[in-house]
Amino acid sequence: KRYFANMKINIISVGHKPPKWIDEGYKEYLKRFSRKLSVSLTEIKSAFRIGDVDKNHAARKIEKERILSKSHKNALLIVLDENGVTTTTPELATLLKNLMNEGRNIDFAIGGADGLDPDLKKMASKTLSLSAMTYPHALARLILIEQLYRAQCIIENHPYHRE
Repeated sequence: KRYFANMKINIISVGHKPPKWIDEGYKEYLKRFSRKLSVSLTEIKSAFRIGDVDKNHAARKIEKERILSKSHKNALLIVLDENGVTTTTPELATLLKNLMNEGRNIDFAIGGADGLDPDLKKMASKTLSLSAMTYPHALARLILIEQLYRAQCIIENHPYHRE
């Protein structure tokens, strides 16, 4: 069954000025999406940290507010976290297809160096993990957009994804 509604996906990522190869890879996948799936990237400036670790989590609270200010009204908030639920690409495709059929949009939130604020995680509809490993936030956004493209290919029976 084909999906009906156009979907907007906003990837909200803490951190800006990624390495050039990340930016180029992200832009390459961005060009590949069909008109049914609109993907955008919103970069959030990291909050100031004192020392290597944000011990009092003040920076994460500031970043939470910045993320929320860029999220779309009525969009489903999905946060990426190493402790989230791991999912397969076909499961991601099913999630996207179901949300498209419901006419829903998605905001994905990717945290910075210290992760996401616990209150933001509680607000999220879903918490997903890209892997049991931890990735730099810039690499996580590249992996996410590739997986979203792959999920779209599964939905459209495009040969990019092979099983």
